[in-house]
Parts: sequence; structure tokens; C-alpha cells
Amino acid sequence: MSGILIHVPQAHGTEPATTLHLGPGEAARFGRGATARPVELLLPDPAVSRFAGEIRVTEDHWRLSNYSTTHSYLVENPEGAGEYLRIAPRRSGAPIPFEFARVVLPTQGSTVSFQVYAPDHVYLDPDDPAGARGTRTLPAYSLDETATYFLVLVALCEPRLRDASIVSVPTTPQVVERIRAHPALTQLTARAVSAHIDYLAEQKLRVRGLQDTAAPGSGARRTGKREAVVGVALRFGLVREEHLSLLPSRAPGPPLPEPAWSGNHGSVWPRQEGPAGWTAAVCPGT
Repeated sequence: MSGILIHVPQAHGTEPATTLHLGPGEAARFGRGATARPVELLLPDPAVSRFAGEIRVTEDHWRLSNYSTTHSYLVENPEGAGEYLRIAPRRSGAPIPFEFARVVLPTQGSTVSFQVYAPDHVYLDPDDPAGARGTRTLPAYSLDETATYFLVLVALCEPRLRDASIVSVPTTPQVVERIRAHPALTQLTARAVSAHIDYLAEQKLRVRGLQDTAAPGSGARRTGKREAVVGVALRFGLVREEHLSLLPSRAPGPPLPEPAWSGNHGSVWPRQEGPAGWTAAVCPGT
């Protein structure tokens, strides 16, 4: 496993959005923080404790500790048809099974939340579930075609699938406009799409290239990451012409049905939760 990706959306138009990568054995605290003891994940809401909790990464999953003595936290699986866990006050190291999750804290207003992209789930070899034949074969790329991050990937690949002569890939705003017509993604934001692209590049497709060398925040960096993701997806046939049917129709028509969100795993940002930034399957803000 290469770790997890955490996205905290922009808070009340003041604090900028935060994206944090944690590797195995690493931890990050979340809450309002204090001048002498800042937290890695800032949640500047007066109803949130200064030290509300902690996320700690293990080899194949992550754990959540709730430091509050009065409030429970929720960990939702945005792509799991309402599936969630309740983390009781003072609960330490609760294992979180979702591949993509939204952590929700209560406030005096509505809620405060952030998204977590976790390691791929590992499944038994269907031809040898007991492992009697020796070491199992691992998939090179594990993609959930019902997840929002896959829809983002299809939108990135669409121009080259329709016209191989096209060199450029869609920009992040273009991806937003392309898939936001889906009824489950009407609140999708550019930050959420960027988080999905980061998740695809760093966790799912493990691309290396221009985005690793260009100056942080530069247009070249983002362009390089999108092109690298598209290159891997098309070269290895991870996205094909039949996947274009997952995208919303460009022509006016009846509302699209809800996607068949899988419930046996959590995925990235996106089912629109509206993910909150990455929102529901949508991580940073969707």
C-alpha cells in the first residue's frame, strides 16, 4: 500500500482547501488546533474541539480516534448506499473498512466533513481462494467502474477515444462541465475533480513524470498529471469506448438513472455528497 490521501475542503470561504498524503505508520490530528499545538487537518469551526481526533495509517487500512468526550463522529461510505460507521466518544483506533470515506463531525450549524481515499481492497483469487497454489496474483490496476473517480477518468480519456488525433486532454473545469450533468454529481467542483485526479495518479495508476518535477501549483504540473493518467489508462485499455456510455448525454433528454454505486467498498470523492469538497465519491468539495 502507498498510504492514504486526505482532502479537507475550503472552510467558509476563508481557510484554503488542504490535501495531505500519509504513508503507513504516519498519523494526522484534526480539529481547530491551538497556537502552541497546531493540527495537520484544520477544521476552523467553533463547535469542533481543538483536538477532535486522529487518523493513523496502517499497512492496509486506516484507523480513526475520537478525542471528544461528548460527540460521536460518522464515517460515511459515499458510494455505499447509505453505509456508515458511528465512532463513539473516546473511541481509540477504530478500523475503517471503506476505500473512500467521508468523516463527518457535528457542529451548531450543519456538519463539518473531510474525505479520505484509502488503500485498494484486496480480494482472493477466484480460481484459488484458499491460496493452495501458492502466492496469489495481484491486479496491476484496481479500478472501480462505479466510482466517481472512474467517471472522471473516462471524461479525461473521452476526446482521445473519439478522435485519436487529439493531443490535448480536457482541463479540470472542462471535466466538471462534462460530468456535472449527472444527477448524482450536480454539486461537483473543480477541487473535487482535482482530488480525484490526484487519487488516480498517485494511488490507482501510480504515474510518474512531469507532475513530479514541475513547480508545485504550476499549470505544467496539473497538465502533466492529467496527460500521464490518460496515457496509462489508454495504453493498458483501462478505459475503452464502451465506457463512454457512463458519461451523461450531451443532448437534452430525460434524467439519467442513479449509477449502480457498489456497496462493498468505499471509493474516492465522489458520490456527490455534496466529496464536502472532495465530495462523496467526490473528495475535495464536489
